[in-house]
Amino acid sequence: MTVIIGMDPHKRSATIEVVDERARVLAVGRYGTEKTGYAQIVAAGRKYADRVWAVEGCNGIGKHIAHRLLHDGETVLDVPAKLSA
Repeated sequence: MTVIIGMDPHKRSATIEVVDERARVLAVGRYGTEKTGYAQIVAAGRKYADRVWAVEGCNGIGKHIAHRLLHDGETVLDVPAKLSA
């Protein structure tokens, strides 16, 4: 089952929502963006083998977290802020 992990990043926190192909919400969470919080974000996502991260603003506020995910081998898509409303 493929899941999309939508992320709304902020300077000191990030909120994620995991949805399946039927748009059912499987999990939600809010985490810090420091080392411990980032590890919790990744652990929450890695519960799902087939996953894609959809991060709002990869060229803006989400850049720091998107780069970390890419560095850790995750698939990351940029979601422009206009489309996340």
